[in-house]
Amino acid sequence: MEDILQDLQKMTKEKHLENKKYFTKLKKKTPKNLDYIMQELHDAEFEKTDCLTCANCCKTTGPMFTNADVERISKHLRLKPQKFIATYLQIDEDDDYVLKQVPCAFLGADNYCSIYDVRPKACREFPHTNRKKFQQISLLTLKNVAICPAAFNIVEEMKRRIP
Repeated sequence: MEDILQDLQKMTKEKHLENKKYFTKLKKKTPKNLDYIMQELHDAEFEKTDCLTCANCCKTTGPMFTNADVERISKHLRLKPQKFIATYLQIDEDDDYVLKQVPCAFLGADNYCSIYDVRPKACREFPHTNRKKFQQISLLTLKNVAICPAAFNIVEEMKRRIP
């Protein structure tokens, strides 16, 4: 997996300008069926991708935690929300709750998440490649292709399907 992630960094750098231009063009002229195509590409990729072999997202980035996430996770951990926040979170430059440190404190050595059933919304939706109005998250997608091999593959297939 380390080789794949090193290759991903290299390929992402090589494709960054191309992807940026592609997403700019996509925003200007969005196909009517884009969300349908993205759902199809997302589903096809995740039929063959096992996130447990990678978990790079959990190792390198921290999700945003909504107030609902904080309430749900702290209840699951039997902590008061303020204790959960003080222990695990900090406020970032956008005034959002994010992890104090990565890798995520809830990620086990086996790449399993100890709070998987109550994980943050951002984790449940990552890499966001099946999100409605996909064209609105192009900047986020440009970041995610550098983190997630599946997102990279989805974008590459997207460029083939929607030239």
